[in-house]
Amino acid sequence: MLLISDEPQKSPRQLSPASDDCDLEKHSPASAPPVQCQPQSDASLEPPTQSPTTHGPPQNGSADNYKPRTLKFWLIILSSFMSLFLVAIDRTILSTAIPNITDDFGSLGDIGWYGSAYMLTTAAFQLLFGRIFRFYDLRWTFLVCIAIFEVGSLLCGVAPNSISFIVGRAVSGVGSAGIMTGSMMVVISMVPLPKRPMIQSLFGFVFGFAAVVGPLIGGAFAREATWRWCFYINLPIGLVASACLFFFLKTPMKPSKTMPLIQHIMRLDPIGTVLFIPSMVCLVLALQWGGSTYAWGDWRIIVLFVIFGVTAIAFGIVQVKMPETATLPVRIITQRSVLAGAWFSLLLAGAMMLCIYYLPIWFQTTHGIDPVESGVYTLPLLVPLVIAGALSGITTQKTGYYVPAMMICPSLMMVGEGLMTTFTPESGSQQWIAFQFLVGFGLGFGMQTVGLACQTVLPMEDVPTGVAIGFFTQQLGGAVFVSVGQSILSTTLVSRLADLPNLDPDTIVNTGVTELMSLAGPEHSGLLTTAYNDACTTIFMVALILSGAQLVCACCMEWKSIKKGKLGAPGKPPAGPPAPTS
Repeated sequence: MLLISDEPQKSPRQLSPASDDCDLEKHSPASAPPVQCQPQSDASLEPPTQSPTTHGPPQNGSADNYKPRTLKFWLIILSSFMSLFLVAIDRTILSTAIPNITDDFGSLGDIGWYGSAYMLTTAAFQLLFGRIFRFYDLRWTFLVCIAIFEVGSLLCGVAPNSISFIVGRAVSGVGSAGIMTGSMMVVISMVPLPKRPMIQSLFGFVFGFAAVVGPLIGGAFAREATWRWCFYINLPIGLVASACLFFFLKTPMKPSKTMPLIQHIMRLDPIGTVLFIPSMVCLVLALQWGGSTYAWGDWRIIVLFVIFGVTAIAFGIVQVKMPETATLPVRIITQRSVLAGAWFSLLLAGAMMLCIYYLPIWFQTTHGIDPVESGVYTLPLLVPLVIAGALSGITTQKTGYYVPAMMICPSLMMVGEGLMTTFTPESGSQQWIAFQFLVGFGLGFGMQTVGLACQTVLPMEDVPTGVAIGFFTQQLGGAVFVSVGQSILSTTLVSRLADLPNLDPDTIVNTGVTELMSLAGPEHSGLLTTAYNDACTTIFMVALILSGAQLVCACCMEWKSIKKGKLGAPGKPPAGPPAPTS
């Protein structure tokens, strides 16, 4: 058997890694055996084997698994989204339960860690799971990720103290990183690319629905039962999803090769991972602590940023020098649509989180409502997100092109966010409902597009990495720009309120909205309301700028049709990784 590499520097003639066929096969003499093309990624780590075998569906497994008229198909899809829902709601359900948690543990100083521990591990392990899903069985890897998340939820539910609770949150974050990539890979394995837009539009619905019901459920548990049910509820849902996936999800078996443990470890880029995890930990900690726990100029924040910079540069060098095992291969991240899509995803997440996070604060301070009511007031942002997601899926599936949706998304968001910068404490419901609707409708159009782009422009073996990059930049964008928003809020409040009695800068920064109103007194409520309004409208201006940058990224995307093969051949589905032959 003759092996031909898809790497230009190793092949006498450049072959597209996206092509289903090998040109040399067409020109081989009739008497010669057919020439097989096989990618050489990680070949140096694969020991030779006499007769590797493969089991399960053929290369294009999604075409064989696509049976939308069967109950089994929808049970698998539903189970995948149930798992994703657990991750999505875990981000929001704590917002209204944290006061009760701090009362039980007496741990007001640990509040920041309840969110940061989860974000730290999610961001740190996201790219690693893209690598794992590339090499190992989808079903078992996904089930392990759900199990890790469930263990973390159980640890949080039974936690006797704040430290145990934080450990549970960190464990859940590891599982959530795998669940996000895994849920997308399940859809990819079950649905052909031309049929995916409608199914993937449910991703936006899941996150939108979780953002709405999370605070309501968390508040209800905290008031009527115990905050621990915010985590116990994950256990039966995860168990049902795992059972359905275990019994019904059948994925192609990976080639049966005997490899030493060290080669399994080496193919997962251990050097890059050891550099990447502390890099992300330092970045997220610096963003979480900067401007709130410590001043931005504090030596701790400076040290964290320095460590982040050094380890990030070292990680980049490893990815360039060791491309065979790279977690973030240069050939993937420098692909035009992947790079533009990664920035699009980061900016979209940043703009979205600025709106979702700070709109409730604006409602609480200007309308005098509690956190649960403010969650209801944001429904005009989240309901159109679901509707637009479905509409985006329909139009993309009909036309075959996702770039128009990527352009509509920031265009509508810019209009809505621009109007939101005009908010005043006297703004009525007609204004804040209409302005939120525009932002939400735009969000719905863009949330699924980056994943579709990666699936369209990358060969199948690189899709898990592309999907992980998209989710990673989402996490990073949310973490970075929520911290930017917090810095703007703190700076504005300190500059406007520092002269008030009983309100020194530390008190202003570290005190909640309701308590700050009480400390200021009724005679200063108007000044406090105006200060919060000005801070929030400045934050919405930042969201507007991010959406403008999103539009630039959308214009940089390649116009590839999901209805065509990688080389534009009508009707040719994306190639899967070639099966080993002997």
